[in-house]
Amino acid sequence: MALPATLANRGEQTRSLILETAIQLFCQRGYDQTTMRMIAERAGVALGNAYYYFKSKDHLMQAFYARINEQQLLAARPILELEHGFKQRLIGIIRAELAILEPNHALWAELFKVAADPRSPLNPFSEESKPVRNSCIKQYGEMLAGTKEKVPKEFLPYLPKLLWLFHMGIILFWIHDNSPARVRTHRLIEHGSELVALLIKLVNLPGMRPIRNAIVRLLEGLRDAGPNSIFTSI
Repeated sequence: MALPATLANRGEQTRSLILETAIQLFCQRGYDQTTMRMIAERAGVALGNAYYYFKSKDHLMQAFYARINEQQLLAARPILELEHGFKQRLIGIIRAELAILEPNHALWAELFKVAADPRSPLNPFSEESKPVRNSCIKQYGEMLAGTKEKVPKEFLPYLPKLLWLFHMGIILFWIHDNSPARVRTHRLIEHGSELVALLIKLVNLPGMRPIRNAIVRLLEGLRDAGPNSIFTSI
């Protein structure tokens, strides 16, 4: 039986309060130094209530990942509707995400210490991160479907995942970028996206089929490398 609307709204408000409080404490104290008890006390809720909504700190961060993903999808929608050039669409999607991440730059730098561990559920390649990861990859598939540039059909099963990996590399660079307004990151986005677009045009040229086939064989090899392969996990 569904909860009455007032109770459902109150529950969502409590859940949101706990999440916002956790993010503040992670920024102030660090992820490892913050406990669920600290979060509950700062939010003014019982510890059991905090655990009712989130089983652990990792679940809190996965909820934050999901929120960021939802905001990024909405922010990128106008770009995908207006832009049809491959480079412009790729730049737009990545910059839209970084604009959302920027207010919590210190938090992402702190979390990198945890998420870099392949065994961590907060790792972008983990099973726990799969829903957000798949949502991002799906968006890159939509980006490709709406671009005016011709993409080799052999690459279509792989390219959304490769673009997601490209964007993850950008985020890693951004985490370590201390330049004013992250100007180095934005330069990397511009030039990196241009290079990707040029490479796609290059492999479309007549006579490039052997190279296209070699790339596909490489990607298939990565996919079949076993359950611990990064490419297999995405």
